[in-house]
Amino acid sequence: MKYHQINSGLFVKNREKFTAQMKPKSVAVFNSNDIYPVSADSTLPFAQHRDIFYLSGVDQEESILLLFPDAPYEHLKEILFLRETNEHIAIWEGEKLTKERAFQVSGIKTVYWLQDFDKTLKEIMTYAEVMYINTNEHYRSAVETETREDRFIKKWKAQYPAHTVAKSNPILQRIRSIKETEEIDLIQQACNITEKGFRRLLSFVKPNVMEYEVEAELIHEFIRNRSKGFAYTPIIASGNNANVLHYIENNQQCKAGDLLLLDVAAEYANYSSDLTRTIPVSGRYSERQKAVYNAVLRVKNEATKMLTPGTLWKQYHVEVGKIMTSELLGLGLIDKADVQNENPDWPAYKKYFMHGTSHHMGLDTHDYGLLHEPMEANMVFTVEPGIYIPAEGFGIRIEDDVVIQKSGEPFNLMRNIPIEADEIESLMNA
Repeated sequence: MKYHQINSGLFVKNREKFTAQMKPKSVAVFNSNDIYPVSADSTLPFAQHRDIFYLSGVDQEESILLLFPDAPYEHLKEILFLRETNEHIAIWEGEKLTKERAFQVSGIKTVYWLQDFDKTLKEIMTYAEVMYINTNEHYRSAVETETREDRFIKKWKAQYPAHTVAKSNPILQRIRSIKETEEIDLIQQACNITEKGFRRLLSFVKPNVMEYEVEAELIHEFIRNRSKGFAYTPIIASGNNANVLHYIENNQQCKAGDLLLLDVAAEYANYSSDLTRTIPVSGRYSERQKAVYNAVLRVKNEATKMLTPGTLWKQYHVEVGKIMTSELLGLGLIDKADVQNENPDWPAYKKYFMHGTSHHMGLDTHDYGLLHEPMEANMVFTVEPGIYIPAEGFGIRIEDDVVIQKSGEPFNLMRNIPIEADEIESLMNA
């Protein structure tokens, strides 16, 4: 891995939080992701399942974590199963975790090779009464592929039909949403790398540059700072492309006078950052562009203040909508009649700002978190309002990542990344 080793104490704490919420005499199992094929002998780069990483720090394929806190024997309370490494694998694929190295990474003392999993599980199931399966219940998930986890769950339930089934996901949704100090530091590192990439662009972007050239500058800066690359597929949208919310082609020329919307950010140690800035291709905003930009920035600043403990996500978005409505009235994009006659299910402001303002962020860009429960300290949220005006040929979105504090306004992890229109212009024309 490119990143510095994370202290195993983080993963010890994470496992303690999870097992504290398990039912008596229960066992939980977590699998690594598959390596996904492309065609012939080609594969996609491996990306670890965030749950097993969160609980163990293991960043390797064909790994299994088993947790059984009520086991009658100490060596069965938590077990890591790894693909056995050997000299042949070391030559052809590179170093894999040894048992000793796995302990250093995870803090787990019992490490077995994968071939011992079935017989070990069989013994454990004679002592256990409840099996925690790890299904994907994220509110935005739309997975058609049968994962390694899915295949294991089918097999496990078929082999042990008399056991009670429970779900790991509700526990993970809660504990993963509240970050430990070490996790916030890792997200801050991802944000710092993102800052370096963004500052690099401010002296690079100019009329006639291609969107994919901007993407290339970013990936260069990210990787040279120990990131694997983008935390999500980058959106580099010039002109009217910015009005396509998930524009990812990045194949058009940036033209003089246009704005360039950049929804781009680095990962670090599997933790995400999530940045959006909108900059002028020619180095100066027009008067109208700056007016809209500053309106979006005001909405972002006011929305950020509302991210405090006890806030409910749904009501928060209602309040943000009111602020956006005021700004759109000021810009002349809607009028009082539009507001008076609006559909409550699709308010007038939605014509120009049709997406949400904030989502949980962490190991996943759209991270775990139960949106119907009040916000708590040490949750990390994005703040990303936007105004999109196809008739005028541009769209503007601005986004930072913030940590909710016990009291007062949240802490901005992107506080050092240029955001004021005047500062962006100054740096682009330096």
